[in-house]
Amino acid sequence: MSQEKRIVCRDERRGEFLTGTDRMPEQLTVSPSPHISKPLTTQRIMLDVVIALLPATLAGIVFFRSYAVVLIASCVITALAAEWICMKMLGRENSLGDMSAIVTALILALSLPPTLPWWAAVIGTAFAIVIGKMVFGGLGANVFNPAMVGRAFLTLSFGMMMTTWTVPATVDADMPEIELGGETVNAITQATPLSLSKDAIRGDIEADVVNNLLWPSFIGGVGGCVGETSTLMLLLGAVYLIWRKTIDLRIPAGILAAAFVIGAIAYLINPDSYISPVVHLTTGAMIFGAFFIATDPVTAPLTPRGMWVFGAGVGALTMVIRILGVYPEGIMLAVLFMNAMTPLLDGVFKWVPLGGAPDAK
Repeated sequence: MSQEKRIVCRDERRGEFLTGTDRMPEQLTVSPSPHISKPLTTQRIMLDVVIALLPATLAGIVFFRSYAVVLIASCVITALAAEWICMKMLGRENSLGDMSAIVTALILALSLPPTLPWWAAVIGTAFAIVIGKMVFGGLGANVFNPAMVGRAFLTLSFGMMMTTWTVPATVDADMPEIELGGETVNAITQATPLSLSKDAIRGDIEADVVNNLLWPSFIGGVGGCVGETSTLMLLLGAVYLIWRKTIDLRIPAGILAAAFVIGAIAYLINPDSYISPVVHLTTGAMIFGAFFIATDPVTAPLTPRGMWVFGAGVGALTMVIRILGVYPEGIMLAVLFMNAMTPLLDGVFKWVPLGGAPDAK
């Protein structure tokens, strides 16, 4: 005996459940997916991310003093101004209240070298907002992570400036003046652990030289980007995001697991040339990228299996670039590449409709 399938919906005006044989409401409003059963607004998500970034932001200011303050202020002011101008030109309602522009600015600022000139930060931030976000239609329509679009543009445009690192002020409080790009600045250049790992791969130094930097990398005693030098501060923010259920753990877990496995394989093959996989996880932008960049809900897959594949892809590509590529760090390129793969992952790993998959015809 065949059973008739009936469509059931709720008429909110009448408080009734209607089936195919009942009168259907004149208008049904269906919002875009994903559909969730708890109050979760864009503003709340973005505010949680800002709060989670505060430990790394404050640490960056302690480590790099006025350099960090100038970069963060330049990025935030530019992001707000650029988005406001774009919305005015498009004739749309002001969107600054959702705080997404502030999140983009903070992530970009924390991923920049401390001595990057303020005007370069302004250019990169404007590019991130206008080209990385607004040309696609604004928040929710962008294909790539806007902050990483801005950073990629700066890397291609100002290569030398984007690869000049300094010793944190907490390591050398004197911060003597040196010449950098024709200007006098108070800083001492220092190779990052990932830059040294490239020297180890070439055989110029032993990998243990980098492995011995595990603890300084964890607490923030090495050169690097403004917000990436202290794994401890980043983990504090990550714990907050997990506690607030703002991010899904599948993506960070996939990234860290894939990175650890590939790093461990390389380390077991040749421990003299390849650094410990634990050092890989605590240096550079690995933690920053795993919890704050790759988890962007707009540019990441929606389904659980898609998230696992996305995370594993970011982690694997990051390690391939770190071990085999020219660049010491690979999280930026890995995230942008996997952002491009997100529509494919959403197509392959689809949600099963409520009530089960439809019958095959």
